[in-house]
Amino acid sequence: MKTHRGILIILNSIQSLFTAWAFMKAGRMEPGNIITGVIFLLSFFLYRNISIRLSEKSFAYARNVRVTAMILSGLFTLFYMAVDYPHYIETLTNRLFQAAVLSAVFVGFFICFYKLLLFLFSYTGDVETLRRILYRPEGQPAIRRFPLYSFFFCLLCWFPYFLYQYPAVMTPDSINQFEQVLGLIGYSNHHPFVHTMIFSACYHIGFALTSNMVAAVSFYTFFQMCFLAFSVYYFIRTLELFQIRPAVMAVVTMFYALVPYHAVFSVTIWKDIPFAAVTLLFSCAVFRMMREIKAAEIAMFIFAGTMICLLRSNGWYGFLFCLPFLLFYYRSRARVMFPAIAGILFAAVIVKYPVMNALHVTQPDLIESLSIPTQQIAAVLCNDRQLSEEQRAMIDKVIDTTYIKELYNPTFADNMKELVRAGHQDYLAAHKGEYLKLWVELGCAYPADYVKAYIDQTYGYWYPDSFYPVAEGEGISATRLGVSHTPLIGGPIVVKTKEIALKLGGMVPMYGLLWSMGVAFYVLLFCIGNAFARNEKKKLICYLPSLALYLTVMVATPVATDFRYVYFMVFGLPFYLMVAVTGVEETALIPIPHQPQ
Repeated sequence: MKTHRGILIILNSIQSLFTAWAFMKAGRMEPGNIITGVIFLLSFFLYRNISIRLSEKSFAYARNVRVTAMILSGLFTLFYMAVDYPHYIETLTNRLFQAAVLSAVFVGFFICFYKLLLFLFSYTGDVETLRRILYRPEGQPAIRRFPLYSFFFCLLCWFPYFLYQYPAVMTPDSINQFEQVLGLIGYSNHHPFVHTMIFSACYHIGFALTSNMVAAVSFYTFFQMCFLAFSVYYFIRTLELFQIRPAVMAVVTMFYALVPYHAVFSVTIWKDIPFAAVTLLFSCAVFRMMREIKAAEIAMFIFAGTMICLLRSNGWYGFLFCLPFLLFYYRSRARVMFPAIAGILFAAVIVKYPVMNALHVTQPDLIESLSIPTQQIAAVLCNDRQLSEEQRAMIDKVIDTTYIKELYNPTFADNMKELVRAGHQDYLAAHKGEYLKLWVELGCAYPADYVKAYIDQTYGYWYPDSFYPVAEGEGISATRLGVSHTPLIGGPIVVKTKEIALKLGGMVPMYGLLWSMGVAFYVLLFCIGNAFARNEKKKLICYLPSLALYLTVMVATPVATDFRYVYFMVFGLPFYLMVAVTGVEETALIPIPHQPQ
């Protein structure tokens, strides 16, 4: 027994050394920094306590739990080091030393993630304890209309932003849609046509009632606030149906009501905001139907699924990605669910093709969806790689490469897309197969350039330590359309309070995690892994919509760090976590016995 304990202490010491090494490099510390010793000691005692915890929970020793933890640890480590690793070896020139340091850091991070994941799984797998914490005790009545209180609490907390930003936050994208609403330019699906039509309907109703353009715009803003709050209501109502305690639902409500970027986005005219709402509605409908399929859930499933297809271009492709999995999952309920899925496809196709064609809606051009390949080819050219005469001639037929090095921005694809638009995009569209072959050839010849270009173009969505402004939109972009920022409240106290609220995310530890797209992605992966660890693979269908939409962003994002592109994932964070720890079997829905105080 003592021998085993001694071996375990030695093993924990070695693990702690590698962990301290990894954090030393990640924190840009020198080996002699006393903080490295602190990290070593903290790691040692943490790993010792984790070992004790795991020895008491047989669940954590199951093969599926260990394998899941290993896979997630490898992914988390790779995602973190893919961006950060150059800093670990920037003072080293010897390849052997570089490999040794990178290997040590990888082992350190892997051990840390692995231990922490097993520790977390030991809690998420403790079903009886979770039931006592999460579910209402038997005999304890639900708080009447709690979801409705959540709806109004969100509106109440967001309303000061509505008054301050009145009538809305409008960026150049919003102005472009407003021009379509006013009939100044033709309809375009570059910004989703359906979203423009919703904006138009609210605006024209508002203008008919007020004869004031500013007030008319605010009608849409308030509608969007209510719709976003309704999605929170539906989520809270879902938790209520699963017998979740009011205290837990209150915490979830506070995430939506009090984290300030939700308030700012609720008054920002972007398609990404209602898109996040319908993604949550669709996911909640799927989660509800794991318990029981009712007409109300099917109706929400059809409505939200259709809007996912129509409110963002990537939503259509995301739903098509989900389609075979949905058909497979609902195969035993095909008589009910297949018509619902067909209804989503039918409605989306009718709007996207016959309706838009009849109204002469312009579709996005080809290059708009080719940001990643365009950036990768541009990286090869900017690195002065050797190309064959044929490859060079193909590129010259589409773009003028004279100033490509000055225009190329590794994290922002719009410069390269505009270069293509200024060239001969028609030729590219007419020879797609040939240019696909060119892209593959250059990728095979210069894979390192392609990988580096991809990382530079996407890192903000999966690397958990990147900085980017969130919810910094203010007022209305310069325009002569007759609307302007007309705040109904103001003054130094209001302005300073808003600034502090938005800056705290970049100042306060732990709270700042809520502002990180990379952390949100890690949480989604953890919850997916938790479904495997708990042998609840049926829950994967709840995460499928968000994962599919995330993957569509990863293959077409035009910018490396834009929070709104994955706002649907951040907005769904409480949903992922609640699905991870909530039972879906009938036995899990039985209220637990009341515990005497």
